[in-house]
Amino acid sequence: MITHPAFRVEPWCLRETELNLDVLSQSESVFALANGHIGWRGNLDEGEPHGLPGTYLNGVYEFRPLPYAEAGYGYPESGQTVINVTNGKLVRLLVDDEPFDLRYGKLHSHERVLDFRTGLLHRTAEWTSPSGRSVRVRSTRLVSFTQRAVAAVAYEVEPLDGEVRIVVQSELVANEPLPRSGGDPRAAALLESPLVAEQHAAHGPRIRLLHRTQRSGLRLAVSASHIVSGGERTEMSSESSEDLARFTITSRVGSGQRLRVEKFVAHGWSAMRSAPAVHDQVDAALAGAVSTGWKGLVDEQGGYLEDFWARSDVEVDGDAEIQQAVRFALFHVLQAGARGEARALPAKGLTGPGYDGHCFWDTETFVLPVLTYTAPQAVEQALRWRLTTLPAACERARQLGLQGAAFPWRTINGDECSGYWPAGTAAFHINADIADAVVRYVKATDDQAFEQEVGLPLLVQTARLWRSLGHHDHHGDFHIDGVTGPDEYSAVSDDNLYTNLMAQHNLREAAAVAERHPDLAALMEVDDEETAAWRDAAQRMSLPYNPELAVHEQSEGFTRHQLWDFAHTGDDQYPLMMHFPYFDLYRKQVVKQADLVLAMCLRGDGFTPEEKARNFAYYEQLTVRDSSLSACGQAVMAAEVGHMRLAYDYLGEAAMMDLSDLEGNTRDGIHIASLAGTWFALVIGFGGMREYDGLIAFSPRLPEQLGRLAFTVQFRGQRLRVEITGTTATYTLLDGKFLEIRHCDERVTVSSETPESRQVPPMPPGAAPEQPAGRAPARRGRVLGHGETEALR
Repeated sequence: MITHPAFRVEPWCLRETELNLDVLSQSESVFALANGHIGWRGNLDEGEPHGLPGTYLNGVYEFRPLPYAEAGYGYPESGQTVINVTNGKLVRLLVDDEPFDLRYGKLHSHERVLDFRTGLLHRTAEWTSPSGRSVRVRSTRLVSFTQRAVAAVAYEVEPLDGEVRIVVQSELVANEPLPRSGGDPRAAALLESPLVAEQHAAHGPRIRLLHRTQRSGLRLAVSASHIVSGGERTEMSSESSEDLARFTITSRVGSGQRLRVEKFVAHGWSAMRSAPAVHDQVDAALAGAVSTGWKGLVDEQGGYLEDFWARSDVEVDGDAEIQQAVRFALFHVLQAGARGEARALPAKGLTGPGYDGHCFWDTETFVLPVLTYTAPQAVEQALRWRLTTLPAACERARQLGLQGAAFPWRTINGDECSGYWPAGTAAFHINADIADAVVRYVKATDDQAFEQEVGLPLLVQTARLWRSLGHHDHHGDFHIDGVTGPDEYSAVSDDNLYTNLMAQHNLREAAAVAERHPDLAALMEVDDEETAAWRDAAQRMSLPYNPELAVHEQSEGFTRHQLWDFAHTGDDQYPLMMHFPYFDLYRKQVVKQADLVLAMCLRGDGFTPEEKARNFAYYEQLTVRDSSLSACGQAVMAAEVGHMRLAYDYLGEAAMMDLSDLEGNTRDGIHIASLAGTWFALVIGFGGMREYDGLIAFSPRLPEQLGRLAFTVQFRGQRLRVEITGTTATYTLLDGKFLEIRHCDERVTVSSETPESRQVPPMPPGAAPEQPAGRAPARRGRVLGHGETEALR
């Protein structure tokens, strides 16, 4: 998409200069607005044409059956699917009785701009109707970060060739018809008419619809109010029915005049409150929004984002496309989690129905690290949501014959809804990923209340799972058998290295937190014997290694498997899971996404530099990146072992995942974890940022294609700016008195008075490893801006 001439490369916005119906559904995803509670896809104001209509409330879902050819013990009985709730963004326009529909008449110009600094989506169109009447339409849309339940639209119509009769219909619509899925299993299950009407109302400029879901029993309401200005002889009316509420404005508008409609929309839902309580809830939120006014909402939004960018911005010199992409990524990651407030953070955020709106392990592994150092309050809320699902996870563990908690592979409400055991329930590493996010957050914030209330129970119950899932052999070594790691092309294997290393970390940190808070741990019946068992399992954890090849094994025996025949696999046969049986994939050396390589990113303390280099080279030739989660981890490790050009190319793949629709499913929503991976590759990869022993450490290095990288992170209430060139790294403390960090192997104390600069060690040259035939990342060119590209040699 971004390579289409309609899209400009600019540092602080995403601009589309003409309407391209061929990529309309993709543009609806990238122009989506959200705040973690509400999600509005970037559909056109008038609703048609559309690719995929979408309005989402975090946590609102419907049950759907999970059919099995053969039932089995422990299989989930039903799945959950995010639903398209009541659409409050619709504003239809008629010009002298002709609908404003861009497929008819003549469209002279059309521009949309998503501004990352203001959080506003602007649209301007000039159009002539089939009967020859011309108008300019301007709209601005926001989903509020400061008023969680509120979204708003400002809509203006200006005649260009004399007085016209204008009719504006502002609507709330439930149970919108949706286009059918193309059969991609990654796309959401289709649920037709999921909402049952309970109330509708229309009183002057205020309209409201209230529904409940048929099977999940959730109640939701949407209410809207309007302020109208401009025009002459203006008449207004409102009406409502079960699935439609409409406010209509009719006006004569002359040359030089504008009709302006400000629409305020409030959303709310509950699993427990009554219908009167829910409609009072949204009416109260709406009253607050109207009281604040359009300008007040815009000012609040700008202030919120000004603060966010002051503590999170990443500056990249030398590649304008990457500069735009990382800000696009940070903006959407913030939108996914800013106001989730004890709700899940879905893989597609609230930008589309892809993956059924489920939350996976990638939230804790890719998204929460970004937010930990840029918007830590969002991480606290995401992990508090995991705590609310702990009873369900403990019950799931009991069902599986295990102790502790077995968190779901994919879920909305906390119950497992993956119908495929090998790539679902067997992926127990989700539990260690949650524990890792808890530990990272506490170390970065020193939030002791959180550690006691949230961290302790999550760490204890996940540690109990590992101790019961694994076993000591007759030599005393601890094994975790029959599990699936991040690589979904190798399932139900023994001693997956990623799983074992992350479980080892989980066990050690659980023992440590229990010892820091012995009274609270005792309430969970944790004693010295149990913590000693955790430490012993961690100490004796099996870490498979092939001495002949001098590499670690992804799992026990993996390097003895037959190699996949990459030479005879065509480009059109990727992703492999769409063209080959899993049975064939499981028994071959082929890697869907970074697995052992990701373990080296997250548990780098478990490997020597020489082991990292050999491991990276070995697994690079096996990894096909059939997942959007792979490139960023490969970028980090390529940078660490010195393959800077390769790291730069992988950065480009992660950064452009949705802007170039590399996976072919951006229409179903953007890939939040891959977007987070852009920050991952730049800050953890090129910045070399890690956390060791309570300190943040940096081993910076830049590819020659970039002239400068600068970023800001938060750590224990202080704000640190890091600026890297090809030869020098400069550390500046923006908030706080002093902060001790590590630069390479040197401890450095940074004060608020004086920046500290250190030399960046040169990287020794080395031959980059090869990838499977046809699977090398695209070689990046230097994008200078406005689509102009200079090839790099």
